[in-house]
Formats: sequence, C-alpha cells, structure tokens
Amino acid sequence: MTQLPDVQASEPDVTVGLGQVGVTGVEKLVKLQREGKRPIVLMAEFEVYVDLPSRRKGIDMSRNMEVIDETLEDAVSEPAYRVEQVCGDVADRLLEKHDYTSTATVKMEAEYVTQEETPATGRPTQGTIDILASATATDGEPTHEEVGVRVTGMTVCPCSQQMMGQRAREKLDELGVEEDEVREFLQEVPQAGHSQRGHATLTVETEGEPAVDLRDLATIAKDAMSARIYNLAKRPDEDHMTFQAHANAKFVEDCVRSLAEGVVEEYEHLDDETVVTMKQSNDESIHQHNAHAERVATMGDLRAEVAGEREA
Repeated sequence: MTQLPDVQASEPDVTVGLGQVGVTGVEKLVKLQREGKRPIVLMAEFEVYVDLPSRRKGIDMSRNMEVIDETLEDAVSEPAYRVEQVCGDVADRLLEKHDYTSTATVKMEAEYVTQEETPATGRPTQGTIDILASATATDGEPTHEEVGVRVTGMTVCPCSQQMMGQRAREKLDELGVEEDEVREFLQEVPQAGHSQRGHATLTVETEGEPAVDLRDLATIAKDAMSARIYNLAKRPDEDHMTFQAHANAKFVEDCVRSLAEGVVEEYEHLDDETVVTMKQSNDESIHQHNAHAERVATMGDLRAEVAGEREA
C-alpha cells in the first residue's frame, strides 16, 4: 500500500509561526468528585490548542484530533476535584505527545445547575452558572491554571435614577410637600431607573491547590450587581428584586469594583501574586449598545487599592 505524504509536516509557503492551532466545540462529560457526596456531572465543551512552528505547515488535524480525544477521555475518566485540574492534565499530556510544539492550551466551559430559594416566598427553584476553566502548559515552566464563573443578574443605572428622583422632587415641591418629608420619601422609596441584565465574569489563577470554591466565586459575582435574579418569581419575589435593584443602583464600573472588593474580603489566603480577572457586561434596555468594564490585577494590587479606598 502506498504511503500517503505527510503534507502537514512540510514547510508552508509563508513561514510564519502560529500561537494556537487546534479544535473547538469538543463535548465531554466531566465528573467532579466530592468527599462523601455523589460526583457533580457536567456536560463540558473544550477548546484545545497547540502552537505551531514556522517551518511546519499544519498539526495533522485528523490524527491530532484522535490524540486530543484520547487525551481528553483519559483525563475525564480519572477522579478530579477541580475543573482546572482536568484542563491542566490535558494540556500536560498534549505537550508530551507533540514533539514540535512548546505550548498547549486547554479551555473548558460547562453549565452548572444550582438549587436556590426565591427571595421573598422561599420557594425552591433552580439557577445556572457557567463554569470556566483553562490551563496552559509550556516547556520548562509550571502549568498555569485558571478557574472562574460567569453569572447573570440585574443592574439599575444610577444616572437615570437620579434624573427621575429630581423629577419626583420637583413634583412634590409643586404639591406643597415640606422639604423634610420630600427628603424622607426619596430616601425610603428608590426612584425609577432603566435596568439592564448584567453578566459578571470572575476568574482566579490557581497553583494546583483547591484555593477557591466555585460556589463562593458565584456568590461574589452575583452580589456584585444591583440584585440577583431567579427563574421562578411570584409577585412578592418580583417586588423584592425590583426594590433591591433600585435601592442598590450601580454603573457597570461599580460592579467590577464590587467584584474586586468581594474577592479581597473572601480570599485572605491567596498569595499577592495571584492574578484575578473581573468583567462586567450589561445588556442595555434603552440603548442599542451594551456597556462593558473589566480589570485584570494581582491580589496584592487589589488589596492595596481596596484598603486605600477604605482609608480615604
């Protein structure tokens, strides 16, 4: 039988190296072990990449997919306690199996279902959070791992709320309401403001230890917005969420700063060099564009800045 040429190993017409070549949309079941409890089963979607030197045309995509699939199967079949550990294992194995590459990157996303109670009526309901994990293995360096969450909540614009508050103040003044009563009313009854559905993303660099809990990250991210939202909501729950959101109006920038404050308060044990990524994106209700803010910083920088703000 004639051996087919290995075109991928040939030299490309343009000798430019590539940072990431691989596959996306690879779905696998991942089991996260829990001591004394049944494992959490996730339907996860992976992205897997290796770098490609300038003298090589391709990565043997079909053959490489077989390697990737086998590597993922091996990794997800073994007991794992952290999603970033799964990504790290895959990245390490890929680096070992590719003699022409120096970096392997693995990213994973999965939807995790949580059990919740509605805020006013206390009824059981389910919520979802997106689990994010990634790992990069590089020759001669420790494997870099990161874990995080993306959650959805509600925000209210402080600017539009202030304008509506001024409108209410002028009308109450026209009706002859005393200034003290106007002030008390506006303090007790938050005024209208345009609302947005907010998406908070919070990820933390890890060093091979179970330093952060995904549920804690989700709590920080949800509480960084104006109010939490729920799949099930009776009228008292809707009233609770609406009042809470308007009593806690936040710009997109405020949400990121609240993420920073929450991380500093929750994770005293994290090293100052630990890198944290915080993002907030709001789906605007009265604009055709959306609002976005983010910050990438070390824990040391965040601690210093949060402490400085409190001192001020």
